[in-house]
Amino acid sequence: MSKIPLAGVIGAPVGHSRSPRLHGTWLRDYGIAGHYVPLHVEADDLERVLRAMPAMGFVGANVTIPHKEAALVLADEVSDMAARIGAANTLTFRDGRIHADNTDGYGFMANLRQGAPEWQPEAGAALVLGAGGAARAVIVALQDAGLSEIRLTNRTRARAEDLAAEFGCAVQDWDARAEGLGDLGLLVNTTALGMDGQAALDMPLGGLPDTALVTDIVYTPLETPLLRDARARGLRAVDGLGMLLHQAVPGFERWFGTRPEVTAALRAAVLA
Repeated sequence: MSKIPLAGVIGAPVGHSRSPRLHGTWLRDYGIAGHYVPLHVEADDLERVLRAMPAMGFVGANVTIPHKEAALVLADEVSDMAARIGAANTLTFRDGRIHADNTDGYGFMANLRQGAPEWQPEAGAALVLGAGGAARAVIVALQDAGLSEIRLTNRTRARAEDLAAEFGCAVQDWDARAEGLGDLGLLVNTTALGMDGQAALDMPLGGLPDTALVTDIVYTPLETPLLRDARARGLRAVDGLGMLLHQAVPGFERWFGTRPEVTAALRAAVLA
């Protein structure tokens, strides 16, 4: 009798993760005999846990904060995408080896395409708020989509400058983030500002053209103050939940053999 495939999400903490509900919904919907579980793993235990997981029946795992960079270093094989982003969020165990990938950029772009199918990279420049790991994934995704001008702004300018130098972007001072927005086609928040328990994001949108698209990778709350302000101004807005849902698709397909769909019913189940 073949083993029941296991997968999970590794983090510290991990109790807040919606990934078990997400993957559990797909497993039930597609009638797959498998399990997806949350795994709280401290940094000192990460390598030992990852090396033991294949023998326990695990076919793969998602990796979340604070282990994305460490997982990349520990992997035996690294995808080009994970190497470019500098972090791993999706691990697959094959023949005792750890294959690392990063699907965050894929998830971001798939969410954008689903939520605003009319948006085109040629619509104008993009302004990315933040300079962390999520910003890296978003920049790679936008560059691969053909967007030619990307600007970065971050509360710590030095971090934005380091990222800009690596990816060939321009830097806009944080205190001047609301200036020069007239040619933007896309505004992306990759910071934690606006998330439940965090300070609000102060981002005046008056300078954006009426055709601009605003998106926020934060999804708790689902409608952040940034998205609420954008909609109040009549701008198109895409929430961040879809990025979580879409980034999970490639991993689920690799681990369980079925490519799942991101539907309105799935969104409702994850939010329930």
